[in-house]
Amino acid sequence: MKDYGGLRPVRWEQDTLVLLDQRLLPGQEIDLRITDWREAFVAIRDLAVRGAPAIGVTAAFAMVLAGIEADRNGLLGQDWLRHLEVAGARLEEARPTAVNLAWAVSRMLAAARAKGNTDALRAEANSILAEDLEANLRIGAHGGPLLPRRARVLTHCNAGALATSGYGTALGVIRWAHNERDLAMVFATETRPVNQGVRLTVWELLRDNVPVTLIPDSAAAWLMHNGEIDAVVVGADRVVANGDTANKIGTYALALAAARHKIPFYVAAGLSTLDLGTADGSSIVIEERSASELTHFDGKMVAPAGIQVRNPAFDVTPAELITAIITDVGVLREPYGPAIRGALQKAEL
Repeated sequence: MKDYGGLRPVRWEQDTLVLLDQRLLPGQEIDLRITDWREAFVAIRDLAVRGAPAIGVTAAFAMVLAGIEADRNGLLGQDWLRHLEVAGARLEEARPTAVNLAWAVSRMLAAARAKGNTDALRAEANSILAEDLEANLRIGAHGGPLLPRRARVLTHCNAGALATSGYGTALGVIRWAHNERDLAMVFATETRPVNQGVRLTVWELLRDNVPVTLIPDSAAAWLMHNGEIDAVVVGADRVVANGDTANKIGTYALALAAARHKIPFYVAAGLSTLDLGTADGSSIVIEERSASELTHFDGKMVAPAGIQVRNPAFDVTPAELITAIITDVGVLREPYGPAIRGALQKAEL
């Protein structure tokens, strides 16, 4: 696997899944050492690991842990496989919007059915990990040249090394531009209510000496109006067959503002995030998270008792608002349906 010398938020060490606990960043850098697939489920559900590609890689190794458990319990043949199917179905429930989760589970189950042993699962999960990093590096190389020299780029949430096996999707594009195009500035939104921009994006860009400025979510349109943004680059949790894209809540509003100000709006996503099985964005299941993310701050109640809360974790950006989708096999443009099918077919060759 190519090494770019950066963060490795998901690792596999001596039959242990090692996750950098992102709930504690930036204050503490502490690894979770996971030896039970159920603990991996909790880590995904509770945002110890997040970002569609990283969730997929984590799920792959969780399936290895399920295979190890089945071996330890003396399960063979169909009983061994059934144990994996139960674990996979449970893992898929952890975060329903990110397509990489179901994709990774499906790929691991296919390996289990074909090979029937845990060694094959280890090999498949390691392949998924290596392929993701290589895909991120290619996304950066394809997308970086879309940005002008000395670009001022807005990004939302965290689609960086922390959201992947390393390097990042949207931040992969930004890293390439920083190294090759003398990037002027990254504007990172705070990304309420969990503050992935504050805690994660800013932290990893500062760590890599990439120029970054933190802004409130509500300031993005005003910066666009003032001519301070040259492009928007975001990641994705799911890109469906017509190009509609699910990403962190607030992405749709940024796309609307970018369209109003004639600013290119790019989505960076690996092929594993493309979902041909879903026709358009209206069919994407949008995860609703705990009300406490809004009503509490630092463990203390800050909202009036009894208030009703809506807390969707994602929204859907219609394809017509997306300038291009940057993938590991190239840059896709409208019409997205044929472009997405062509990209997936190219990957199969």
